[in-house]
Amino acid sequence: MKRFRRHGQESQRDRLKQELFAFNKTVEHGFPHQPSALGYSPSLKLLAIGTRSGAIKLYGSPGVEFMGLHDENAAVTQVHFMPHQVELVTLLDDNSLHMWTLRGHNGLSELLEIGRFTLTGPPGVTRVTAVLAHSSGELLLLGTEGGHVFVVEVPGFRELEERNISLDQVSSSIPDDYIGRRNLEHVEALQENPVDPDQVIIGYGRGLMVIWDLEKKLAIQHIPATQQLESVCWTEDGKYILSSHSDGSYCRWMVGGQDMNEEEKSDIPYGKEEGSWLLVGGMPRASYGDRHCITVIHGKTHVALDFTSRIIDFFVIRDGPQRTGDPSALVVLVEEELVVIDLQTEGWPIIQTPYLVPLHSSAITCSHHVSTIPLKLWERILAAGKHQNAHYSKKPWPITGGQNLAPDPPQRDLLLTGHEDGTVRFWDASGVCLYPMYKLSTAGVFHTDADPNDNMNQGTEGEWPPFRKVGCFDPYSDDPRLGIQKIHLCKYSGYLTVAGTAGQILMLELNDEAAEQTVEAKVVDLLQGQEGFRWKGHTQLDIQEDPVMFPAGFQPFAVVQCQPPAVVTALTLHSEWKLIAFGTSHGFGLYDYQQKNSVLIKCTLNPSDQLAMEGPLSRVKSIKKSLRQSFRRIRRSRVSLRKQHVNTATKLQEANARLEAELAEMELAPVQRKIEARSSDDSFTGLVRTLYFADTFLSDSSHNTPSLWAGTNGGCVFAYMLRLPSVEHRADEPVTAQLSKEIQLMHRAPVVGIVVLDGHGAPLPEPLEVAHDLARAPDMQGSHHLLVVSEEQFKVFTLPKVSAKMKLKLTAVDGSRVRRVGMAWFGSSRTEDYGESGLLVLTNQGDVHVVSLPHVKMQVQYPCIRREDVSGIASCVFTKHGQGFYLISPSEFERFSLSTRCVVEPRCLVEAPLHSGCSNQHQSQPDGASSTHRYINLEVSLFSSCWCLLNTKVCCRAI
Repeated sequence: MKRFRRHGQESQRDRLKQELFAFNKTVEHGFPHQPSALGYSPSLKLLAIGTRSGAIKLYGSPGVEFMGLHDENAAVTQVHFMPHQVELVTLLDDNSLHMWTLRGHNGLSELLEIGRFTLTGPPGVTRVTAVLAHSSGELLLLGTEGGHVFVVEVPGFRELEERNISLDQVSSSIPDDYIGRRNLEHVEALQENPVDPDQVIIGYGRGLMVIWDLEKKLAIQHIPATQQLESVCWTEDGKYILSSHSDGSYCRWMVGGQDMNEEEKSDIPYGKEEGSWLLVGGMPRASYGDRHCITVIHGKTHVALDFTSRIIDFFVIRDGPQRTGDPSALVVLVEEELVVIDLQTEGWPIIQTPYLVPLHSSAITCSHHVSTIPLKLWERILAAGKHQNAHYSKKPWPITGGQNLAPDPPQRDLLLTGHEDGTVRFWDASGVCLYPMYKLSTAGVFHTDADPNDNMNQGTEGEWPPFRKVGCFDPYSDDPRLGIQKIHLCKYSGYLTVAGTAGQILMLELNDEAAEQTVEAKVVDLLQGQEGFRWKGHTQLDIQEDPVMFPAGFQPFAVVQCQPPAVVTALTLHSEWKLIAFGTSHGFGLYDYQQKNSVLIKCTLNPSDQLAMEGPLSRVKSIKKSLRQSFRRIRRSRVSLRKQHVNTATKLQEANARLEAELAEMELAPVQRKIEARSSDDSFTGLVRTLYFADTFLSDSSHNTPSLWAGTNGGCVFAYMLRLPSVEHRADEPVTAQLSKEIQLMHRAPVVGIVVLDGHGAPLPEPLEVAHDLARAPDMQGSHHLLVVSEEQFKVFTLPKVSAKMKLKLTAVDGSRVRRVGMAWFGSSRTEDYGESGLLVLTNQGDVHVVSLPHVKMQVQYPCIRREDVSGIASCVFTKHGQGFYLISPSEFERFSLSTRCVVEPRCLVEAPLHSGCSNQHQSQPDGASSTHRYINLEVSLFSSCWCLLNTKVCCRAI
């Protein structure tokens, strides 16, 4: 009977697990890593981006997102929407073509691959170099490296051999004197006549352009340009052809006139031009080889938009129901961000992007998630952000395809990211779009070598070409010591504390108005005068002594400076008690930010631990720091690498990949063993890993008291009893701290988490949470328990005696080590009023677990992050409602959920556009790739300035 009863209980528990827990990777936030292709559908109003890893991502109105991944590990080189359809075609660098569709399922659209095709024949002949999605929606024209044009019927990818355009057919229609002088080379461009779909222009690499009639199967005009061709396009009336060339020139050719008829030619696009033009490049390489420019010429207005990274492609969005009106926006995809420029507002301001924001505008160094933000705080943060966004256009976001069918977020969530340049960015993480709300900069508190107004890319008045810097990607930190390492925000009081690389801890409060104030500094010596230690790392940052004007938003009012100025490894805030606790590799401290006094200083440094004195910027680095600096080296090298051979960049990437692999093997290889005691002589045993405030029982079981708990890398836990003055005397009587307990774990594994459970076995609420009626008051009648999470096990102790009660060994089972922990509430998907608290755990294997409380039993386990992805594991942050974020690249967060109730994912619908069958006169901007040809960045010879000039390029389009 006991066995039968136990089996029934287990079955009931299994059913309950299914109602509580489910693992899903839901959405990717940020900017795609290494974009390689751009496409746009004017009829669907959808944007498509392909990447070097084979991903294809579609974006419409905010919340409308789709993602697909090619099975082949190859880069996407071109993306083309089929006109007036919900299909698109991708070309990979392995020469394969893939057909995708947005198919409806249960009222939602899904991005599915429905076909693939590769031209058969010798690689040198059939390698695809240009693709044209014909306006009929039934044909693809494929220009190849061998000079042939293949015609393929879609969606079935059936080659129509009788309609192919061979190189021999083209050559026979060209005068012998032209053919005799040069080989035509590959097909560089294919463009359809906007007023006659039977006519296409074929542009060859050496410069020849041929207008071909698809029905008559013959050439009706040839244009024998003499310079290497870069791109071709028609004017919207079909009367002229525009071509751009590798010498920096662009030409306008009349259609239907005599062969060899060239109407206009400009060698350099900086003369007196009429009309409107968009040009990529055209800059003399000797003077502007490090610039990434699009020149916009409209009447007398002439601007060279100077982007922050290499231009991938661009297109223009036009007004009107048939998209033939005036240009309204210029959309530019560069290597590190997407920039949208308002062409209808004076000054051509940038339109703020609701998605695809470059999270890595400065390298991300840490993250902090805050759930269920009160409305008042939310509105104040938004108001502070609006002051910073005054330079953006007031125009709405122009890419509006699809319908967002996701329900409104049930709560307001914030994701805070700390960055290498000393900034903290606030993101609206409530829904599918990770929207930027506000940016805090801490650099103004300190003296730095750089002038904040100094910008090598900023143009000066009267400069020619008239450069204007656009984009926000700026990875170069003025001082690496500014880097933010820890963040803690109290959503109820509006207090924020951030800590950095050089031992600086800033205390900030939210102010709705700009204010000038002096920031008071307090130096804390964590070594407590111990002799025999000499800090070999970086120096501290010098704090501004004069008053500083801080803009509206979070403003610092106190700074704590740790000595030695080591990286802050742990930080926590208790806004009800007006205390912050901080820790480094040398010890921890407690600071009263109301009285601006130090309460407690504890040195945890082991006498044998000399490595802790070298600092993170010296020989010994943490894994996270090493990887972040590797990414930083890649970014910094790009400017200098532009003048070197492309293989140099490849070697650098390979070297950094080897570094990641070595670090992964060194730190993350699972050790199949039982838990063994570690030596007290191990390095960094005094490093403080976690800090925790709790109101619990320390001295006896009758009187609860405020307390501070600290866990170290050597498996040691310190508990301090805190005495807080009454409210009336809080401002003048000191806060005191007295050591009450000290626990040394037998296996000496690093302590990564500490939680106190109340009499009901529930985690204690956050500070001020009960006061705001947002949480139940903790049970102070029953016995409290202490949960200590080390890298290798979970152990529960009774309080106040601190006797071991139960434990769960993780390492002894599968060799895993705990890397991240977090508390979460899991609501049932079946019963609205039922839920459980659980402990979220991420291991060095990349697995996520949910452990039940208070009995510390494993509930579920899911593979989440690749074991080799060291930076992804290090960047993971959990939410209070069973979700998580981690970096899948320097510029992207992957969002996942372990909860059945709390899931944030795209739910959207895209319907096929209504095509009225209007005349071709109104099809000047067909669906397909962007309106420009994908240009190839030519390598530059440095033998003479003449070559630097001649090898410049220009891609142009009349608008």
